[in-house]
Amino acid sequence: MSLVEVMDLTVEFGSLRAVDGLSFRLARGEALALVGESGSGKSTVAGALLGLHRGTGARVGGSVRVAGTDVRQASDEELRALRGAGAAMVFQDPLSSLDPYYAIGDQIAEVHRVHTRVSRRAARARAVEVLDRVGIPDAVRRSRSRPHEFSGGMRQRALIAMALACEPDLLIADEPTTALDVTVQAQILDLLHTLREETGMSLLLVTHDVGVAAESADEVLVMRHGRAVEHGPVGTVLASPGQAYTRELLDAVPRVDAPRAAARASGETVLEATGLRREFGRGRNAFAAVDDVSLTVRRGETLGVVGRAAAARRRWAACWSGCWSRPPAGSATRDARAPAWTRPSRWSSRTRSPP
Repeated sequence: MSLVEVMDLTVEFGSLRAVDGLSFRLARGEALALVGESGSGKSTVAGALLGLHRGTGARVGGSVRVAGTDVRQASDEELRALRGAGAAMVFQDPLSSLDPYYAIGDQIAEVHRVHTRVSRRAARARAVEVLDRVGIPDAVRRSRSRPHEFSGGMRQRALIAMALACEPDLLIADEPTTALDVTVQAQILDLLHTLREETGMSLLLVTHDVGVAAESADEVLVMRHGRAVEHGPVGTVLASPGQAYTRELLDAVPRVDAPRAAARASGETVLEATGLRREFGRGRNAFAAVDDVSLTVRRGETLGVVGRAAAARRRWAACWSGCWSRPPAGSATRDARAPAWTRPSRWSSRTRSPP
């Protein structure tokens, strides 16, 4: 028996039909990727699986069954029992999905207590356990941190930990790697794969990235304008797509092995910096955010800036925009002209330096 059964699903918002006659099944332990461009209806389908459109004014038709629950006919109590325990969802933006006022561990513990009726101490222990399981270092201490104290990748891991707190049969991941750098993306995808192997849960992955679907799913369902364009094993669909739209999606994926156009660099200098240094703070609290940076970029060239968080990549890049309240030490020119060091009007006059 399938864990998820969707038959002729329609979702309408006013005069807009976001999902139009969609049908698919997802067996236990398998992974299905919903792929398509923005606005194709992928996230709308994910919300329909948990009854999240109830009370929003949306009109939902068709049949949706998840873990034996008829989502359209279920009572509010039955839906609350399904959400988190039978099926859990990892939303696209982890920062807006977490309560900024409460510690990460308390938010995970609350989910566990709602569905299992355990003590606060047991729920806190479970929160630490799942945080450690998803790779959060020093989980006991970090469970007391608030969302703004986590990096983007750590917040995404925290949301996955919250979804795993009650060991659901189905995990719905809505764009879980959006806005993450490629290294963290790979870590999150590896984490989802490992969790599937360890727990046997099913995965519904919502993504516009065909590469993510290729790495993480057993089957892929391509959507366009709320309809299924193509559905089948991920290897078959991506290797030999039967529909023009699927081929267009694949052609839109950047390839590192594709031939690159020859650079038409000229001798003209566009950006130049010599001995650039910028300090923030005063006295003993002063620190150098940019320290002795020198570089030259000529027209037609590309300069990549890499580094870990707090590596001041944006700080020294701001040298050519003149958006600091006072010039840095050293020199910085753009098209042989020094930037105008003026404070933008959007900053308060009481602000000493830009955020």
